[in-house]
Amino acid sequence: MRIWISIRISIAVLVLALAPVLSAQRIKIGPQRLAPYVPSPPQVVEEMLRIAGVTENDMVYDLGSGDGRIVITAAQQFGARAVGVEIDHKLVEQTQARLRELNLSSRVEIVEQDAMEVDLSPASVVTLYLLTSSNEMLKPNLEKTLKPGSRVVSHDFRISGWTPSRTEVIRGEARTHTIYLYEVGKQ
Repeated sequence: MRIWISIRISIAVLVLALAPVLSAQRIKIGPQRLAPYVPSPPQVVEEMLRIAGVTENDMVYDLGSGDGRIVITAAQQFGARAVGVEIDHKLVEQTQARLRELNLSSRVEIVEQDAMEVDLSPASVVTLYLLTSSNEMLKPNLEKTLKPGSRVVSHDFRISGWTPSRTEVIRGEARTHTIYLYEVGKQ
């Protein structure tokens, strides 16, 4: 009995001692998915960009860009330049092919990168359709790199601790959608 207790204590001490190392290794294994891939309906995409006041003078970054519908719409309908950040290799390839097909490659770039590590300093607008917990994880990078007056638009999920300057509810075919607009320096 004493041997088993001693072995269990040794294992517990070993696990506790290795926890920081194992945690660090887990972080280095690869980028983290911040949300499942669920495309925003076209009317929501257009409203997100409209509410943000996107113009041809803007650089729109879409974090978790999926099939690229937000960056494509930003370029086609609003004249903006745009960067989509997507972690899924297959979605990146599909979107890049679609950009070539639409002849938008000079205005829109899709990068295969972890949204937690992207440099957002060129962005004047950032769009999100991620979970509240993911928005919380991204918040330090948004606060650190975005210039005052930059806009952050989130579909359905708030950014904890920030006060939206505008909230819109859109009735969709299957459900309602909420769009939150935040202005850097005013939250």
